[in-house]
Amino acid sequence: MKTVPDYFGELVFDDRVMKATLSARTYASLRHTIDEGEPLDPNVADAVALAMKDWAVSKGATHFTHWFQPLTGITAEKHDSFISPSPDGGVIMEFSGKELIKGEPDASSFPSGGLRATFEARGYTAWDPTSYAFIKGKTLCIPTAFCSYGGHALDKKTPLLRSMEALNRQALRVLKLFGNKTVKRVVSSVGPEQEYFLISKEMYDARPDLRFCGRTLFGAKPPKGQEMDDHYFGAIKPRVAEFMEELNVELWKLGIMAKTEHNEVAPAQHELAPIYTTTNIATDHNQLTMEMMQKIASRHGLVCLLHEKPFAGVNGSGKHNNWSISTNEGQNLLSPGETPYENAQFLLFLCAVIQAVDDYQDLLRISVATAGNDHRLGANEAPPAVISMFLGDELNAVLEAIESDTPYKGTKKTQLKLGVDVLPKFNRDTTDRNRTSPFAFTGNKFEFRMLGSSNSIACANIMLNSAVAQSLKLFADELEGSDAFETDLHNLIRRTIKEHRRIIFNGNGYDNAWIKEATEVRGLLNFRTTADCMPHLLDKKNVDMLTSHRVFTPDELRSRRDIMLENYCKTVTIEANTMVDMARTLIAPAVSDFAAHVARGAQAKLALDPALPCRYETSLAAKLSALSDRIDSGVSNLERALIALHDVPDVVAESEAIRDDILPLMCELRVACDEAESITAKSFWPFPTYSDILFSVR
Repeated sequence: MKTVPDYFGELVFDDRVMKATLSARTYASLRHTIDEGEPLDPNVADAVALAMKDWAVSKGATHFTHWFQPLTGITAEKHDSFISPSPDGGVIMEFSGKELIKGEPDASSFPSGGLRATFEARGYTAWDPTSYAFIKGKTLCIPTAFCSYGGHALDKKTPLLRSMEALNRQALRVLKLFGNKTVKRVVSSVGPEQEYFLISKEMYDARPDLRFCGRTLFGAKPPKGQEMDDHYFGAIKPRVAEFMEELNVELWKLGIMAKTEHNEVAPAQHELAPIYTTTNIATDHNQLTMEMMQKIASRHGLVCLLHEKPFAGVNGSGKHNNWSISTNEGQNLLSPGETPYENAQFLLFLCAVIQAVDDYQDLLRISVATAGNDHRLGANEAPPAVISMFLGDELNAVLEAIESDTPYKGTKKTQLKLGVDVLPKFNRDTTDRNRTSPFAFTGNKFEFRMLGSSNSIACANIMLNSAVAQSLKLFADELEGSDAFETDLHNLIRRTIKEHRRIIFNGNGYDNAWIKEATEVRGLLNFRTTADCMPHLLDKKNVDMLTSHRVFTPDELRSRRDIMLENYCKTVTIEANTMVDMARTLIAPAVSDFAAHVARGAQAKLALDPALPCRYETSLAAKLSALSDRIDSGVSNLERALIALHDVPDVVAESEAIRDDILPLMCELRVACDEAESITAKSFWPFPTYSDILFSVR
C-alpha cells in the first residue's frame, strides 16, 4: 500500500522529475531561470518539452493545455492532443519547445476591458517555468501567462509575477545596505486558508438561487444556527470526512501541501489550510484547490459552495492570506528574532509594510472587492471594511520606544499555568491572533483576512507586493547615499512609525466605536462596497505607483477597473433577476395557495358552526394576503429598477445605481419573502429551507 510520501507530487513535473529526465546542463539552466528569475534559454525548451511529454504520456496523458488565469476569476484551458500523423498512416506523440513556450488561444470571449479591438481575437499564452506543470485527468497542464495580441496582460498571473519582481528588486537594494552581498533573490510566500460550505446536491438542485448565484437569495433564520459554537472544531461527520480524505489524496498527488482541515463556525462550513509556499505557486495551487473541492464534492453527492455569503444569519467564508518575504538563503525578513528592538533590518522591513498598508489602504480594499465579499466584510465574522494593522504587545512596545526615543524595557515571557501538574508548562506567545483585524502580524508573517473565499489570491498579493516594493524603494533612495547610515536608519524608522501610527490598532475591530475613531479621528478609509472603492484604482497615486514598478500599464489598470465593476454589476443583476423569477413563479404562488388553504379551513369551520370566531385562520389569512401584496409590489419595483439600468451611461454610474437602488429593493423583497416563509406551512413552501440545507449532511 502506498504511503503519502510515495504518491505526493506524482502528477507534477517537479524538481525530482526534472533532475531525473533532463541532462545536467539543461537542468542547471532551467533551475537558474526558476531560482534567480533569469530569462529562459530558448535552446532548453525543446529538451524540456520532450522530457515533459514523455513523462506525461507515461502517466496516461493524451493531451496538453496551456493552463491560465483570465480575468474571469477562474482558470481556463484548451486541450490539444500530442498526436501527429506519421508517414505510414499512423500517429506519433510529439510536443515541441515552441508548443511548450507559446500557445494561441482565442481571446475574444475573455474579459478585456477594452484592451483589444473586437476584431483582435488572437491571444497568447506564455509558459511560466517557475510553476511546475501537472497532470489533471489525461491532460498535461502547463501554467502560463495570458496576453492580448497587442501585448497587454489579460490575466492575473502576469501582474503577480511583475509584482514579485518589483518586490525582489527593491528588497535586494535594502539588503545590500545592511552588507548582505550574497542574497540573489527575495520572494514573497503565501499560505491561503480556504473556507467553504458542503451541502447536499439534492438540496442545491432544488434551489434556483444556489444554482444561478451560488448563494441563497431567500431564507428565514432556522431555529438553530451557530449560536452554540458546537460545530467549530467539532467532530467531522463521516460523509464530510470521506470527502476530505479524497480531497487530501488528490491535492497531495498534485504536490499541494494540504495541511489542516476542520469544521468552521457555521453549520456545514469547513476549512482547509496548506503549508505556505512561493506566492505564484500558492496562487496556482489555490485555484486548483477550489476546482478539486467542487469536483470531488460531486462524487460524494455534495456541492461545495465557495460564495462569501451563501446563507444569511450565519458566518460567511473567507480566505486568510498569510504573507511573508524571505531570501533565497532561507532568511524570513519578517522574523523578529529574539530581540526585535535590536534587529534593525527586521524593523525596517516591518516599517515598509506599515507604510505600505497605510499609504495604499484603498488598493488593499480594492483587491478583495466583489459583490459577494461586500455581504461579508464588516459583519461579526470578518474584518471591517476599514483597513488597520495588528502588531501585538511586544512589537507595539518596541515601536513606542523607538517613537518616543526611550529605552525598550522588553516584555517578560509569561508562563501559562494550567493548574494541573501533569500538563506541560509553556510560554505564552507575545502576539495573539486578532481575528477582528484585517491585517495582523502573527509571529513571522502577516495574515490579510479580508479576502473572500472565491477570490483569486493573486489580486491581493499583487497590491501587497507592489505597495511594499514602493516603501522599500523610498527607503533605499533615502539611505543609499547616507554618510551616517545608522543615524539615518534610526531617524527613518522613527519617522515612519510617527507618520503611519494611525494604521496600527490592536483592539476590537468589530466595535462601532473603532469605526468612528478610524474614520473621524484617524482619517482611515471606509469603502463599504465594491462600487465605493473600485473607481479609486485609477487615483493618480495608485496609477503612478503601479506603473512605476511596471506591474500594470495605465491601459491595463483602466481595463481592470471596468472589468471588476462590470463583474459587480452583472453579478448583482443576475441575482436580482433570479429573485424576481423565484418570487413571482415560486414564492408568491406558494403563499397564495396556502392563504387559500387557510381560507378554506375557515369556511369549513364556519360550515360546522357559524358562531366559531376563526381568529387563527382570519389573522393568518390577513397576514398572508398582506405579504402577497408586499411581494408583488417588491417584484414590480425591482423589475422597474432593473429596466432603468439599461439607460445608465457607463459602468461606474451603473455600479452606483445598483448600490443605491437595486440592492435596497432586493433587501425589501427578501424581508417580505422570508417573513412569508416563517408563517407558511412547510408542505407549501416550494424549495428547501435553511433548516433543511444546513443540517442535511451527516
